Amino acid sequence: MNNTQSWYSELIKPTWAPPSWLFGPVWTVLYVLIAISFGRVFVLFFQKKITFIVLLPFILNLFFNFIFSPIQFQLQDNLLAAIDILLVLATLVWAMIAIFPHARWITYIQIPYLIWVSFATVLQLTITYLNW
Repeated sequence: MNNTQSWYSELIKPTWAPPSWLFGPVWTVLYVLIAISFGRVFVLFFQKKITFIVLLPFILNLFFNFIFSPIQFQLQDNLLAAIDILLVLATLVWAMIAIFPHARWITYIQIPYLIWVSFATVLQLTITYLNW
C-alpha cells in the first residue's frame, strides 16, 4: 500500500462513509454529465448566448473540483480539502442558478452532481472534524 492509500485508510471516518471502491464509478458517471453540460455552457459562451458572469461559476467549479484530490491525497490536508469542497459546492449552486434562465436542462443535469457533492462535503467535514 503506498503512502497516500495508507494515510487515507488510517483516517478516522464515520460509520456511514462509503467504501473507497465506490468513488471511482460515481465520479466516472458525474464527469460524463459534467463534460456534456459544462461543455455546452462553454459553447453558449463562445456563441455569445451567455455572458462571462454566467460562465464564471462553471470555470471556478472545475478548478476547485480538480484541485480537491491533490489537496486531499498529495498534500494530505483535511482542513484545506474541507475548504475546497465547500467551494466546489458553492460554485456548483451558483452555476446552477446562473445557467437556469438560459438552459434549464443544464441545471437539471447537475442534480446528481449536487447530491454527491453535498454528501461529499458532509463526509469531508466529518473526516476533518474526527481527525482534528
